[in-house]
Amino acid sequence: MLVEGLIAVAGAGGAAIVQAAATDAWAGMRSGVARILGRGDAGRERAELERLDQTRAELESAGDGDGAERLQTLLATRWQTRLEVLLEQLPDVDRQQVVAELQALVAQARSQAPARSTHNDFGNATFTDSQVLGSGTQNNTINR
Repeated sequence: MLVEGLIAVAGAGGAAIVQAAATDAWAGMRSGVARILGRGDAGRERAELERLDQTRAELESAGDGDGAERLQTLLATRWQTRLEVLLEQLPDVDRQQVVAELQALVAQARSQAPARSTHNDFGNATFTDSQVLGSGTQNNTINR
């Protein structure tokens, strides 16, 4: 059974795979994850590359909307599970190395992710008892 920290690393890895699929970070994420899951076996690495390509194709064909969000969640969970199984099977020394590699891939993907922005304008709003009454738009820039 994995400890919470390793589950979190696997979860971040699964989410990063899905998020990177539509960004410039994809090539690095794709090859890095295939290398990690392939564990030095060229055949396994090719199989993982095919799985990763299938993930990207599914995401691209899903478009936008609720169905796409559900698919993203499903695929991130699927990749998290694959990473958890790998981490669970590895000896401690190898596990530490894989965790470090996975964390580096996640950090790289996050650094290449586009900033998301939301705009809220509260120009006509009234603030009463920590509530916002009125309508408008809000801008938030999130750099992850």
